[in-house]
Amino acid sequence: MTDTPTQLFIGGSWVDAADGATLPVDDPATGEILCHVADAGPKDARVAEDAAVQAQERWARTAPRARSEILRRAYEIILDRTDELAHLMTAEMGKPLAEARGEVAYAAEFFRWFSEEAVRIDGGNGLLPDGRNRMLLSRRPVGPCLLITPWNFPLAMGTRKIGPAVAAGCTMILKPAPQTPLSSLALAAILQEAGLPDGVLNVVTTSRAGEVCEPLLRGGRIRKLSFTGSTQVGRLLLAQCADTVVRTSMELGGNAPFIVFDDADLDKAVDGAMVAKMRNMGEACTAANRFFVHRSVADEFARRLAARMGALVVGPGTRDGVDVGPLIDAAGRAKVQELVTDAVERGARVLVGGRTPEGPGCFYPPTVLTDVDPGSRLMDTEIFGPVAAILAFDDEDEVLRRANDTPWGLVGYVFTQGLDRGLRVSEGLEVGMVGLNTGLVSNPAAPFGGVKQSGLGREGGRVGIDEFLEYQYVAVPVR
Repeated sequence: MTDTPTQLFIGGSWVDAADGATLPVDDPATGEILCHVADAGPKDARVAEDAAVQAQERWARTAPRARSEILRRAYEIILDRTDELAHLMTAEMGKPLAEARGEVAYAAEFFRWFSEEAVRIDGGNGLLPDGRNRMLLSRRPVGPCLLITPWNFPLAMGTRKIGPAVAAGCTMILKPAPQTPLSSLALAAILQEAGLPDGVLNVVTTSRAGEVCEPLLRGGRIRKLSFTGSTQVGRLLLAQCADTVVRTSMELGGNAPFIVFDDADLDKAVDGAMVAKMRNMGEACTAANRFFVHRSVADEFARRLAARMGALVVGPGTRDGVDVGPLIDAAGRAKVQELVTDAVERGARVLVGGRTPEGPGCFYPPTVLTDVDPGSRLMDTEIFGPVAAILAFDDEDEVLRRANDTPWGLVGYVFTQGLDRGLRVSEGLEVGMVGLNTGLVSNPAAPFGGVKQSGLGREGGRVGIDEFLEYQYVAVPVR
């Protein structure tokens, strides 16, 4: 931990918080404090804003190829430091090292992808229908941005926002989650090493999010907010953006249905369920939350899934052979236990897990519940833990109705060997993404985002850079 920055990164310099405040970073596997980082206040936010605003004009004029090469160099540095970054991530948020190494590769790929998109920002021209004017279209950066990232994928959520902002020519302030600031600070150091000019990226770590972010959003100089987090906080931020009409991208909560039809390959369905449920210990917005399984195969699916879940090894992410690390904190674990207890009190059967273990750390065992009452709280709550709740269904219309009966619409999963059914059900789901016979949908080359209260806009893919660009139309008279 000694080489990891712990100060704020503002205007290309590492500085302490103006009032000297710090916040602790805990290891969720032990409860011990790893280190302390600077805890920014409103004064620090203003200084970061000044740096981003002052750097914007020059950065916007930087050649696309130059921006592209900075991202490409950062991509290569990240890969070269895979083990170092993976250990850092595991220390501050708990995921097993194998998963952390996977996230490093995933995070780096956003920089490679947007390094290639940086040189493909185009406009257009053409004669307007009335023949009097020619239309010239150009695209330009939206301006200084505020990027707010969550703790569950601390490196990848940073690169998924920073990559398109850099490619588009936007300056930015990054506010990472207070539980996991170290990955973001390490990323800032990497970008500085890769040649990113001073002031383009500023990282403000803080436990005082409201005091730091609200003045930025209401002040009129920040022109773009990109937020990943809960729907509840997203609503609050949208209200703060309204006064100055800040452009927003929102990647919010999920309540993903996982649908298994009677003709599904159960081996593939269970494999998919393990990925969709257990990636990042279930602490993912894409995590399968509600398992709808056709009644004719529900018992067999539950038996197989319980066997697989029960075989997973729980422990500190740095220990060899561990499959499931701790949850992020005691409050997160308590929420999961409350949801399981509520389901059991309503008649659910516990096939495996279901009880908080004794000892240090925020561990919770992989859990499978069957005969879950549809009125259970975990049916309309984002669980964010290793709990699979199984409900039986009888026909296609019924399961679509139940799957869509939620204010969220991020992702859904469908398992069937019938192509017609698979496409029909996928199109019937009110979600932004569907995994058809797969439990993994996230990819830097694909647009990530949801509908309804799961968010606004898309991240990644060819459209990811659009969130950071504006169109300008110039009318030129035809002579």
